[in-house]
Amino acid sequence: MEKQEVDHILTKLLDSNKDVSDINLTVGKPMQVESSGHLISVDMKPYFKDLTPYQTETIALNLIDNDRRLTENLIRHGSCDLSYSLPGKARFRVNIFSQSGNYSVVLRKLESKVPTIDEMQLPEAFYDVAKETNGIVIVTGATGTGKSTSLATVLDCINETRSVHVVTLEDPVEYQHTHKKSTFNQRELGTDFDTFSNGLRAALRQAPKVILVGEMRDRNTVEIGITAAETGHLVLTTLHTVDAGQSINRILGMFSIEEENLVRIRLADTIRWIICQKLLPKIGGGRVAAFEILRANLRVEDTILHGESEGKSFYDIMKAGRAFGMVTFDDSLLNLYEQGLISEETAVAYASRKGVVGRGIDSVKSARGEATTDIEKLEMDHHY
Repeated sequence: MEKQEVDHILTKLLDSNKDVSDINLTVGKPMQVESSGHLISVDMKPYFKDLTPYQTETIALNLIDNDRRLTENLIRHGSCDLSYSLPGKARFRVNIFSQSGNYSVVLRKLESKVPTIDEMQLPEAFYDVAKETNGIVIVTGATGTGKSTSLATVLDCINETRSVHVVTLEDPVEYQHTHKKSTFNQRELGTDFDTFSNGLRAALRQAPKVILVGEMRDRNTVEIGITAAETGHLVLTTLHTVDAGQSINRILGMFSIEEENLVRIRLADTIRWIICQKLLPKIGGGRVAAFEILRANLRVEDTILHGESEGKSFYDIMKAGRAFGMVTFDDSLLNLYEQGLISEETAVAYASRKGVVGRGIDSVKSARGEATTDIEKLEMDHHY
């Protein structure tokens, strides 16, 4: 199989369905694409019934294209990350990994145009994030929930409004920012630097005002990121966590017990925003984002310093901080339900506190004049 044939297959897969976000090539399954959060098998000509180990390995090797570093990573660590361009069609973030002695390939389609906050219909708080001049902003969520896209919209807003030097450290580069008011230097892991910690350490000598770190993967990266924020840089980064409290705990968990108090003090001084997001199935097809937004204030700093307690949790702080742009997942879900974008079942399934969401749904139904229970014809039992 030649590179031209691989490009032809990828083109056919992209054109097979609307809103294709991922391509999945796994041994024992037909070629699949992900559309609106669902995997869909694609009939190809010639017909690939179930992919063989030879076919997936051949595609993987064509994507790696004799790159020594990527080949070594795949053999030594069992997986490798790279970017791949389909000329005139699309760019992909690619992960090739070993499973049961075979190779699987997952390609995430990257958008060519950098989206804006308005186009993505993100909360107004994102404009406030773009105005920050120092500190750490963390966007969290599971893989594929749009963390990189959200950060790209913030960088685009900075690019439109401020004349600053922006350095990005990515794996791989997803959105290619043009120079507007800001000056961008986008560096890719493996090509331009070897580890996030080394890339971040070097960035401190490159006179940036804004630094994007693709992911806080280890203790060294977190430590240098906090140092960068303490020295007047704005650090934007991501974590694979589901809410604000778990994000703080994940960072603290990278350090020893003896270091915890000092790390809490440094985090309390530097964290500006923690934004968590989930993509939910939308009524009528497609997906819609729900957000949890925590903004730093005195109560947040105190909770980071001393930990959460009854009545002093991040959830309580976000509930009380709506006027400052904060929101809980539960309130975000209820808002989406009220707009008719998600179903009642989806809202309850993704809720942080199901009782809160259940009561909120009943309130929405009552305001609409809908029944909140299926119990009918209640009457006194006179014969009891």
